[in-house]
This record gives sequence, C-alpha cells and structure tokens, in this order.
Amino acid sequence: MARIHKVKGTCVPVEYLVLGMIANNVFIVSDDEATFVVDPTCKADEILDALGDRKLDAIVLTHRHSDHVGAAKELRDKTGAIVIASAIDAPVISGRTKLPHDDMRFEPCPVDHTVSDGDIVKIGNMPWKVILTPGHTEGGICLFLDPQFGTDPAGAPVLVSGDTLFCGSIGRTDFHGGDMKAMRKSLKRLAALPDETVVLPGHEALTRIGDERRRVFAFYA
Repeated sequence: MARIHKVKGTCVPVEYLVLGMIANNVFIVSDDEATFVVDPTCKADEILDALGDRKLDAIVLTHRHSDHVGAAKELRDKTGAIVIASAIDAPVISGRTKLPHDDMRFEPCPVDHTVSDGDIVKIGNMPWKVILTPGHTEGGICLFLDPQFGTDPAGAPVLVSGDTLFCGSIGRTDFHGGDMKAMRKSLKRLAALPDETVVLPGHEALTRIGDERRRVFAFYA
C-alpha cells in the first residue's frame, strides 16, 4: 500500500499517493460534501483503500496521457464517479479518437462531463476554475480554487497543475500535441496567480507559485 501524504496549509483538505513507474501524484481532494480524485494513474484498489469510507463523486483528468488516466475506467466502474476532462482531450481518453503513436495504451474511459477554458466545475461546495493550459497536450487543464470557497478561508489557494507546471520545471513539449509556444502562454497565465498558491503537480514535489517565479516563470513566461 502506497503511503498517503497530507498537504498542509491549503484552503481545502488534500491528500495524495505516489503511484506508478514514473511516480505520479494522485490527489484526493475533499470538502464536507464531496470527494474527487485527480489523475488516477494505476492501482485503483490502492486509491480506493486511501479513500476509506468516503464516497468518490468525481474523477478529474488533467490531460490524456496514459500515466494520468490508466486507472480511470476501473475507478469509474467501481465507484460510479463521474469523469471530468477537457473537451479537447476527451476524444482520446474515451477511445473515440486514435491514441497518438507516442503514448502507451490504456483502457479507454468514458468522459461524463467535458470542460473548456473559464468553466467552473463545482464538486461539493468547491467551485474550481478551469484554466486551459495547452503545451504538454492540446487540451491540458489546470484547476484553481480560491480560499473564499474552501473549507478553511485562511488557507492558501490551490492549483491542480497536471503536467504543465512542476517544482522547478515544466511538462515536456516534445510529445505528440506538445507546443512550446503554447506552453509559454499557459505558464504566463499561471504566473498571474497569487504567490501563496499551493501547486499540486502531476509529478515531483509540491511547490508554490511564488517559488516558481524565479525558477520557471522568469525563464519561460
């Protein structure tokens, strides 16, 4: 069983597991009303064990790569949770569009709700703002939660960043659908967020927007 890590100081409770061959961060976010999982890479049963008695309401997929969606179908089947992804990446996730040649095969997963830039995804009492961040894939998304809508208004804002922004680095742009010009524009949008925003990336250590100003934004954005 993977260790469950708890994130401190955020405006809403966040836990995560590190799973898979390339150490994906699988986030579990809850408020008093609902729980969702971000990017279930593999080992659905371990994710279910980490959920405990909590009902899984939604599965959020930040982009279409196999290491972020590999367990989505199994988790959906076992819980009845809705799957949320961008309208751009959803056709690949659901299997309606052919998988690009440089991605690994995964079990296609129906996408129950597609989102676009600027949409608000309300899960429980949490209204997450969708920020379309192409660059790693064409339809990559980030989700942002303002503290005033969290369970702890004194806590820090939260950004689910997928493979757009990491601690000290950015997502690769040399895969099919990658685009460095688009990535720079996406990073510029993220750079406008408050310094205290806690960044929940798809891989590697957690970070804050303020810490990435000198390490990432100064160079790319």
